[in-house]
Amino acid sequence: MRVHRKQPFSGDQPILESIADGVFTIDLDWRVTSFNRAAEKITGTPRKKAIGQKCYDVFRASICQTTCAMKRTFETGEEIIDLPVDILNTRGDILPISISTAVLRSPRGKTIGGVETFRDLSCIEAIRRQLTQKFITADIISKNPAVLKILETLPAIAESGSSVLVEGPSGSGKELVARALHTLSPRSARPFVAVNCSALPDTLLESELFGYMRGAFTDARQNKPGRIARAEKGTLFLDEIGDVSPALQAKLLRFLQEKEYEPLGSVKPFKANVRIVAATNQDLSLKVEQGTFRRDLYYRLNVIRLKLPPLSSRREDIPLLVGHFIQRFNALMSKRIQSVSVDVMSVFMRHHFPGNIRELGNAIEHAAVLCPGSQITVAHLPEDMIRLPSKAEFEVLRPFPQDPLKEAEAQAIRGVLAKHNGNRRRTAQALGISVVTLWRKMKIVGY
Repeated sequence: MRVHRKQPFSGDQPILESIADGVFTIDLDWRVTSFNRAAEKITGTPRKKAIGQKCYDVFRASICQTTCAMKRTFETGEEIIDLPVDILNTRGDILPISISTAVLRSPRGKTIGGVETFRDLSCIEAIRRQLTQKFITADIISKNPAVLKILETLPAIAESGSSVLVEGPSGSGKELVARALHTLSPRSARPFVAVNCSALPDTLLESELFGYMRGAFTDARQNKPGRIARAEKGTLFLDEIGDVSPALQAKLLRFLQEKEYEPLGSVKPFKANVRIVAATNQDLSLKVEQGTFRRDLYYRLNVIRLKLPPLSSRREDIPLLVGHFIQRFNALMSKRIQSVSVDVMSVFMRHHFPGNIRELGNAIEHAAVLCPGSQITVAHLPEDMIRLPSKAEFEVLRPFPQDPLKEAEAQAIRGVLAKHNGNRRRTAQALGISVVTLWRKMKIVGY
């Protein structure tokens, strides 16, 4: 089928290009026929790529496959004004927008397509999050004092350009912190390049980092720039740095000291202007004492150290993270999930989460796939999360195994907290106690 690519509104094009709202039009086959500059900016999709595509492939909105606003306008002829929806931009970020739709007619009154305008609500959403005390920085979501302290220091650390070592268990958000440092830094317009040091053997990791020259080995038919070259004037994120071998540690040390490197097969060094952020789930200071990690490299990396706590130490963040993941998977899967049941929140609040935030996200994704309605129930959770604990695990989970009265009080507090999504003020009101008393009792029962 030939796609009509001529853009309508040619006389109004300067006006459409100057407004802050995104505007696009579609034909009766749902293909995009025009796409203004604001639409490009909001979605991250270039006009040339958008035109001719199905609109739902461009926007990936939360309503595209279920209750499409444009489809409703086509069917009823009625305009829709300021409908709030979520879309995914080209970076995979959830973006809140409001949309308005109308039928597009020819001079003779025949329906030839539709027009939709949309407005970025990110700023309004940011204000709303502040008012509801949802602290979010570059997808790092927390009310935990230790994490908030880290977030408060990120702008100053990002501005400094110093090497940063991020410590924390797997799945705790170390790469999010690294990306936030890059985004907040003067290098934000340049590349952020990540490499997992534990995923590759030494020889491959060396060529990935430093690159190689033509003829360096049998299959090297052309020059290949490494991750360091690709991160020039940007940020290089060395994930799982604790798994690097002693031989490669020496080459990394020289790179950090001299700010230069030699690709494989090169006869001369190359200068590099790269900011280093490293991460590890191991205790590097212990590895230094054991002699498996170079002390001088450790100090080069550990100019500034940020230590992320496990999710089990920041349970007050679980309701916030649950809401965040529900919103994300609603957009990805075109779902309309509104909440989780009290029992599900109780499972989450008691679970140890050895996989930390990644494990919680995986659990919500699993549940979102199985959930047909608006609320996730225990039946939708992964089996290993809702299995009965062993006797040893049960004893750990029970704060007061020998005191049934205290155990009952602990269960009541957990249940009411889950019902109110972790909100302490509303929980205290529901229990008929002060917030201070609730806080003291929460500490006793292990929160």
